[in-house]
Amino acid sequence: MTYLALDVILTGYLWMIMSKFNEKTLENLKKLCRIDCTPEEDKDILHSLGRVLEYVELLKEVDTTGVASCNYVLQSMLKNLMREDEIKDLLPREQFLSNAPDQIGGMIRVPPVIKGS
Repeated sequence: MTYLALDVILTGYLWMIMSKFNEKTLENLKKLCRIDCTPEEDKDILHSLGRVLEYVELLKEVDTTGVASCNYVLQSMLKNLMREDEIKDLLPREQFLSNAPDQIGGMIRVPPVIKGS
């Protein structure tokens, strides 16, 4: 499968999901992201996403026949802008765990991500 075919499939899939974005979808997304928003923030998010989707719909009208696909937008994105790793002293376990909201057996405890069947 070519990159272009994969891009078309993914774009169609994402559009299908995003075109159905409503209050119910937002609630599910908030649950998955473990965030809490006020009703005013929910309204702002839905409004903003609606504007983005309208713009995407407008972009779909652009004729891209004969335009080569591009895997990156800027040539500068091809450079590795990260610094080299530096070996430093580790924090003592007690100091590290003092910032954790919950711990068990000397490790950070996190909420379950995948529920068992």
